Amino acid sequence: MTLLGEHGTDLIDSISAVVTAEAGLCEEARTMTSSVVDAMWESGLMRYMNPSAAGGTEPSFAEMLEMWERMAWLDGSFGWIGIANLPSAAAVAAYLPEVGFQEVFGGSDRVTLAGQFAPNGQGVKVEGGYRISGSWNFGSGTGHAAYVCAGFLPIDDGNFCFDANGEISLMVAVIPREEITFTDGWHVQGLRGTGSFDYNVAELFVPEHRTFDLFARTPNRGASPAFHMGLMAITAAGHAGWALGVAKSMLDDVRDLALVKARMGDMETLAHKASFQRGYAHHLGMWRAAQLLVLDTFSRVEAEVAAGNELTPTMRADTRIAATYATEACREVAQWAHLAAGTTAIRQGSRLERAFRDLYTGTQHAFISEKTYLDSAQVLLGLVEDQRGL
Repeated sequence: MTLLGEHGTDLIDSISAVVTAEAGLCEEARTMTSSVVDAMWESGLMRYMNPSAAGGTEPSFAEMLEMWERMAWLDGSFGWIGIANLPSAAAVAAYLPEVGFQEVFGGSDRVTLAGQFAPNGQGVKVEGGYRISGSWNFGSGTGHAAYVCAGFLPIDDGNFCFDANGEISLMVAVIPREEITFTDGWHVQGLRGTGSFDYNVAELFVPEHRTFDLFARTPNRGASPAFHMGLMAITAAGHAGWALGVAKSMLDDVRDLALVKARMGDMETLAHKASFQRGYAHHLGMWRAAQLLVLDTFSRVEAEVAAGNELTPTMRADTRIAATYATEACREVAQWAHLAAGTTAIRQGSRLERAFRDLYTGTQHAFISEKTYLDSAQVLLGLVEDQRGL
């Protein structure tokens, strides 16, 4: 099934009632319910980002950002699944060798991927592949994934392997769910519905054709410029789009609340208070500025790559700065909205309460931490030539 001509937001809107109705149940289950997962597949959303060879439409960054924002606006956990399962499947479909692609995607219409790409394992090189051991935390979306990704350091004859630039190689293994040992660990403040379970493997053989370079930017399939920008760029855009969506839901909800709620002792609704008006306008402006920065930066770099120009370290630094700044701006927006909403925002089960927990959980992610600013600044200041993690 292909999705050519479909827009991600249309697919999301077609299942929004299911997502909204199941949000509380997903939190209780600590993973997406089967109703939500089935709806994502039946709508075509789960394969939307894939290369066309894997049934996807290869959206632009503008389309991806709009999709992630809409998903996260509906529910933070649902939005997080959008930046976990969808990019994982797209990257695996783009970068696996042909034999691996056929093995993973050739036998089923529903191939969900998830996991932790950070190299928390080691893979001893053996004939035909690697024998991998390691433990990974926060495997977002693994609760319903058919295949689990696991980042690892390849080891050959007791030594690290090096890439063409002389740096230590970092790889990703794609492992069938039944070969993974899950240890749960997902008892958290927010994003409870994401099924982000801990897992491990010990001395597990993974054939070479089910592995790929973590920093690959030459896809084996897929013509989209995004695949030539690599998983780091896609992941950064995902974090930004997610944060923008959750923060916007809080802005919208506190606006609606302010029109009907009066604080104790006040004769008029919250919307008539000058302090609320000032805070709302300021934080809406902050959100709009962050959204425009992200859209402009990723679209500009995408256009350069589409024109055949080199993806430079400076371009990559620009995208990571935009994503990290947007995340921090959204956290400030969420804090204001939470305070402005008063006791409504602390009542368990309200969308404001859940969104606040989700945003403060999601913004703890290392991918949009202070280190991103430091790595980016070192490139922009000319202190280092490149930071490959950007």
